[in-house]
Amino acid sequence: MSVKSAFDLVFRNAVTRASPAAVDIGIADGRIAAIAPRLACEAVEIELGGRLALSGFVDTHIHLDKACLLGRCGHDNVSLTEAIRAVAVMKRDFTVDDVYARGAMVIERAIVSGTTRMRTHVEIDPRIGLRGFEAVKALKRDYAWALDLSLCVFPQEGLTNDPGADELLVAALHDGAEAIGGCPYVDTDPNAHITRIFDLAQTFDIDVDLHLDFDLDPSWRHMDEVCRQTEQRNYHGRVTIGHATKLSALPPDRLKAATARLAKAGVSVTVLPATDLYLMGRDATHNAPRGLTPAHRLVADGVLCSVATNNVQNPFTPFGDASLLRMANLYANAAHAGIGDFDTCLDLVTDLPARLMNLKDYGIAVGNPADIIVLDTDSGTNAIAELPDVLMGFKHGRKTFERRRPTLFRPGTRPSPSP
Repeated sequence: MSVKSAFDLVFRNAVTRASPAAVDIGIADGRIAAIAPRLACEAVEIELGGRLALSGFVDTHIHLDKACLLGRCGHDNVSLTEAIRAVAVMKRDFTVDDVYARGAMVIERAIVSGTTRMRTHVEIDPRIGLRGFEAVKALKRDYAWALDLSLCVFPQEGLTNDPGADELLVAALHDGAEAIGGCPYVDTDPNAHITRIFDLAQTFDIDVDLHLDFDLDPSWRHMDEVCRQTEQRNYHGRVTIGHATKLSALPPDRLKAATARLAKAGVSVTVLPATDLYLMGRDATHNAPRGLTPAHRLVADGVLCSVATNNVQNPFTPFGDASLLRMANLYANAAHAGIGDFDTCLDLVTDLPARLMNLKDYGIAVGNPADIIVLDTDSGTNAIAELPDVLMGFKHGRKTFERRRPTLFRPGTRPSPSP
């Protein structure tokens, strides 16, 4: 097939998840204008040689404001409560410039790892005030050339029990926050906490994204109240619960019932493998539980799910590089995903989180923004299995980064001098 048109850029011989046979992708005015074999044009060409092109990874849950704190505390915190306490002490001294600098380091790592869309959760309370929010707003503006950043504000240390937090949340919502979250498990009145978050979400017509049920005790949970509120307020498709580690502790029959409840209410689940694996089950002396909710199995039963980064190098997770491909691979390992599940594991960091964030213009399709990354592999299954390099990325058709493929110097060859 030959399609002749005016393009600014053409990717030659790309493999997409919709088309395993190589196609060309034509870009015009920052958008995908055509997808077909052998496009006829005189545009700039990039030969992909059968490599996989994606619309970029989508990170639905990351904390830019409290990232990269390794040098500020001993990181001997062995529980969620201790991690919250450690950051609560530190964030009193956070400045706008400090949060910006640390957040920028993570964003730049995410960009070169292929992330093109991101929702960051920003702590709002009397200790940090709006300083973190101001910093992340600036990051959103300054990195728009490579990444779409959405701000979800939330009270990490409670709401009904933390005077002043509510007023600060409202101020941030008036100032452009695009979603609201909460942590009912740290509040003295969890149901009132949930109700207030939903009230604010409805008032400002924004989505809800909660940190929820972050332990392994299945005898109680807040999930049912979230589902009830979602249905009562007709918020189907606009509510997400993060962590939800209690689901990992349920026997099959109870997990099946909980999954059906989530699917019926239209509540999504974000699994955060690095933090969940690091913090859950730490009190076990042996045979430690993983604490990882089986997102790919929930997806098969009708629940919209994502896998995301959460924390990077802080007391909650003292490692990380903001690579969602690495996170999907970690998830696949820890969740005992079979080879037949690998494509779903890639979905968990691409198409499914895009749906979770209600992004209407995501994907390699004609008319969508030319947000494209190229992986050094030829299929979605191999992307999870091989952990290939992300070779290059584009935002609205403009190249944002490039990584050279490694070169082997066999005996008898002479390496070129390093630049």
